Amino acid sequence: MSALFAAPTYAQDWPNFHGPSGDGATPAKHVPVEWDGATKKNVRWRTQLEHAANGSPIVSNGRVFLTMPEDEEGKRRALYCFDRVDGKRLWVRTALFDKKMPTHPTNPYCGSTPAADGERVVVWHGSAGLWCYDFEGELLWKRDFGEFRHRWGYGTSPILHEGRVLLHSGPGKQPFVALLDAKDGSTIWRQDEKLADYGDDGMEPRMTGSWAMPVLLGKGSSKSILQVHPTRVVSLAYADGAIRWTAEGVSNKRGDLAYSTPVIAGDLAFLQGGYEGPSLGLRIGDLDEGETDRRAWFHPDVASSVGTGVCIDGKIYQPFMRELVCYDATTGELLWRERPGKGQMWGSIVVAEGRMYLMNQLGVTFVFRPDAERFAKIAENALGEKTNSTPAVSDGELFLRTHEGLWCIGERGDDAQDRQKTPDQQKE
Repeated sequence: MSALFAAPTYAQDWPNFHGPSGDGATPAKHVPVEWDGATKKNVRWRTQLEHAANGSPIVSNGRVFLTMPEDEEGKRRALYCFDRVDGKRLWVRTALFDKKMPTHPTNPYCGSTPAADGERVVVWHGSAGLWCYDFEGELLWKRDFGEFRHRWGYGTSPILHEGRVLLHSGPGKQPFVALLDAKDGSTIWRQDEKLADYGDDGMEPRMTGSWAMPVLLGKGSSKSILQVHPTRVVSLAYADGAIRWTAEGVSNKRGDLAYSTPVIAGDLAFLQGGYEGPSLGLRIGDLDEGETDRRAWFHPDVASSVGTGVCIDGKIYQPFMRELVCYDATTGELLWRERPGKGQMWGSIVVAEGRMYLMNQLGVTFVFRPDAERFAKIAENALGEKTNSTPAVSDGELFLRTHEGLWCIGERGDDAQDRQKTPDQQKE
């Protein structure tokens, strides 16, 4: 079984968080290995950003999109559109919200990543709603789902798949997973997750919340959705949202918290709890008759992890906040753990040409290759600006979002620029 949520893309787009297939990987070639923010080595362009946010950039049909707040109280939450060739700002669309909702200083408003399909772009602004625009910035529709309050803020991201929008609302008193029609935003189905003792903001009497994105699995009539909620994992039928099965989740003695999205490794899903939560391998296929326990392996109270990992050749590479770890996906054996550098790591791993890329909070990107015995570093590249985001990779370029700027990393010649244009632009 494999992860699947790619919509038809232009060239080698990066249309959702964690890539076109949701597994962090891209078919892009000529992706740079080395760059430097100070000397501008392999820096094609940089665009200044006025406010910090943790949402990651996406790339679709010649455009780069990201979210950014326009005030410190989160009452103006905006979607920005840039030209991918030169970084020019093309338009900004702002959602207004009349209340100051709680968040954490490390998670500024607009922590969500947009999703696009080459024609429309969808952005989740939490309590300010779900908004859909065309590529010229015209509003197509919007939905108000009520308030979502958590002391640490919001940060889940929508998925555009085959003309539908898949959304996990994220932490709140009434979280849900919903499938919507991308044409008008109408609800196809909605599955609410009931939580006990959530309190006013997900912190009392017990820390509770899930920021994990849903994962689409399978094809045709067997297509399903895997979602990690605070206290359990659910498998939903894609067609109607019906619950297929449930399993114990990522709770630990400190709370019921899910930060990162599951990593699919064949018939297993790797899950990592938040706030020193457990690591576990969950069997997501059909169980044998009489079996009820889906846990293939389980490590309690491991470490805090915000970012999402990847699976390569049966090995899970997962960024903890302070260390990078490698597990055997089948057995759960910890093969190695190492701290790559000084900064913590809140971003997720992406894969290009067999190499892994991971940014830390200091704006340093580690490039390393798969290795079951050690951290096999290839390069270490600094931008000199802080970040909590994840790279986007498209047509030989990396798009990196820091608290201060949007960077394009790649070749700088005419041939490289031609590769980044849409088919219509190449004809001009």
